[in-house]
Amino acid sequence: MAKVDRRILKSQEAMKKAVIALMAEKNFDDITIQDIADKANINRGTIYLHYQDKYDLLDKLIEAHINELREMGEWACKLDWSSALLPFFEYFEKNYVFFSTMLASQGAPSFRNRLFDYVTEGFKNEIDRESGRNTDLSEDVMLQYAGNAYVGVIEWWIRNGMPSSPQAIAKQVGALLERSL
Repeated sequence: MAKVDRRILKSQEAMKKAVIALMAEKNFDDITIQDIADKANINRGTIYLHYQDKYDLLDKLIEAHINELREMGEWACKLDWSSALLPFFEYFEKNYVFFSTMLASQGAPSFRNRLFDYVTEGFKNEIDRESGRNTDLSEDVMLQYAGNAYVGVIEWWIRNGMPSSPQAIAKQVGALLERSL
């Protein structure tokens, strides 16, 4: 695998940080490529070397975080609920600026939908079909319920400045999801 030039990585990181910082200030639709370039302290042309437009930049940024979560989910499904959720809440805490901006921004409503889709896809294999407790429940309803509850708690936790530790919230959400699925 070819090694990526550090200058490229530095520019891409600056662009990503710039778009997040700008989204905290104003609606994404009002942000221009020039705004991003100025905030990142780069030339406009540099943005176009890496991204088609600001929507492509935002999409790639969101996709990178969803992919990180997806990779964590591959091994987390082997753990009990609370233990499995802890690394996710730690990730949300570590990337607080990104998640708080994405969940609060009027210009990125698709982020919540993408997070929800990722969550419900992961929950599909977690539904208890063996004990008989979910026999009369629709899988679609269960996924909608659990997915919206989980994403809603993430939103609440982040928007309220993470009032409890990742360990405490993971334990509580884990207990609730175990009861639900």
